[in-house]
Amino acid sequence: MPAKPAPIKKSAKKAAEKPTVVEAAPAEASPVEPAPEEIPTEQAAPVDAVPVDAAPVGTSVEDEATAEVEASSEIPAPGGPAEEAPPPTDAPVEAVPVESVPEPVEEPPKAPTPPPPAVPPGAPQDLSVDDVNDTSVTLKWRSPENIGSGLDGYTVEYCKEGSSEWVAASTELVTSNRFVIRDLTTGDLLNLRVLAVNVGGQSEPAVLPQPVPVREIIDRPKIRMPRILRSKYIKQVGAQINLVIPFFGKPKPVISWTKDGQPLDSKKVNVRNSDKDSILFIRKAEREDSGCYEMTVKVDSFQDKTTLIIQIVDLPGPPASVKLVDTWGFNAALEWTAPKDTGNTEITGYTIQKADKKTGDWFTVLEHFHRLNATVTDLVMGNVYSFRVFSENMVGKSESCAVTKEAAHIQKKVPAEVVVPFPVGIIYKPPEYKEHDFSEAPKFTAPLKDRAATVGYTAKLLCAVRGTPKPKIEWLKNQMVLGDDPRYRQMNNQGVCSLEIRKPSSFDGGVYTCRAKNSLGEAVVACKLEVKRKGGHTRGEGEEIRCSTHVHVYSDSGGWLDKCTTRL
Repeated sequence: MPAKPAPIKKSAKKAAEKPTVVEAAPAEASPVEPAPEEIPTEQAAPVDAVPVDAAPVGTSVEDEATAEVEASSEIPAPGGPAEEAPPPTDAPVEAVPVESVPEPVEEPPKAPTPPPPAVPPGAPQDLSVDDVNDTSVTLKWRSPENIGSGLDGYTVEYCKEGSSEWVAASTELVTSNRFVIRDLTTGDLLNLRVLAVNVGGQSEPAVLPQPVPVREIIDRPKIRMPRILRSKYIKQVGAQINLVIPFFGKPKPVISWTKDGQPLDSKKVNVRNSDKDSILFIRKAEREDSGCYEMTVKVDSFQDKTTLIIQIVDLPGPPASVKLVDTWGFNAALEWTAPKDTGNTEITGYTIQKADKKTGDWFTVLEHFHRLNATVTDLVMGNVYSFRVFSENMVGKSESCAVTKEAAHIQKKVPAEVVVPFPVGIIYKPPEYKEHDFSEAPKFTAPLKDRAATVGYTAKLLCAVRGTPKPKIEWLKNQMVLGDDPRYRQMNNQGVCSLEIRKPSSFDGGVYTCRAKNSLGEAVVACKLEVKRKGGHTRGEGEEIRCSTHVHVYSDSGGWLDKCTTRL
């Protein structure tokens, strides 16, 4: 059998393993005896080194020695060619005692961070009693300032005075900030508290400082009169009245109404009461419904009152009488007395009218007149007049009137010749003045202006003329009198002349002339009208308009010429 190879020192072993360096923990010198000869590392042929891993913790010394022997058997003998390492065999190898090398210990994985512990919320804030009656108590509060791990709801509990047992008012959590504890016994004295709840538990309770008695709390009654009803309420005869007057008070107040100190007539006035307001209703108001209405709201020994003045107004009656006091020149003086029936309101004025006996037509001479006497002026000489007077108030003018019994005769003037009272024998004759002659030939003060129109849209031509006597107006198109053509509307109002062309077509373009004529002469003014198509095209002078058998040409002289043609 071949001799066993000598063991190789670790320095030589490290030199052979340089291509794949494996760092191992430092160890003390092995007690194995060194080989007789040390193979220099310079003469050793390169060999594929097999990495030697550090022995894991718990490996026996015999296994480590076997691994060193296998590594040393791969190094060739000195002087010989480098040969491949023989494959490993299952032959037993003597164990070489080698001191074990400790390996770094791996740290165990960190455990996951546990969730933070649930924190209960803070106590609810501002717990107070919102309402109390004989069977229930209403509480309200604000959410806690610190909700901790969230807020699931609230628990409302109550405890009778003298007992230590708290009873939950609801089997489920309350999610709102207001809760009504119902089905309580009248007269009980209850301690109340509210707790906020979440996954962390319940908060500190918010407790009312004083126990609450289960009974109706008396609120002093108070009437809230609308602003429109604080002053006099005025309606016309026949109008409908529907007044709503709110109030408050606990328990439900007792409402009573009176009119001028007497109970209301249920046949004329209806009253409907609720917990919050009272309604006064009159279907059809009459003058008798006017008066001072008093409303009383009473709770136990407390009460509140308010007054409401309703005034139903109507048209006034006529003046009691009217008479003609005096007549002089072109004037007449009248006097009258106030009406007996004012319509349940103040008289605001009078209307005076006159009528000539010849025509019998009435004309208003004074309106909204405040005094009880007036002077009518500018009467016509030689006529006989009658007068009548109407009364007025805020509703309107009286339906009837007062008429003068006597008529006013306006005398004619004295003849123009005036006799001088002194005996000088001279008769005065007033000078004669020649009347001014206002005759004038027609003259246009505002001429016609050229303009453009659109097909289908009405166009209007305007001008102004003056003259005495009043001139006669004629309209011409292309020197042809229009006459009574229904497509044209001619008007003359106080000298303003207008020609309205209704829905003009392309053939309505041309030169339009307005001629004014009277006995002293005549005046003419003209303008040019262009009619555009809706697409924006305007017919110009000399442009041919083709039709089936004729061609119409508009000439420079302002007239239409017909040219017979067979072109289409």
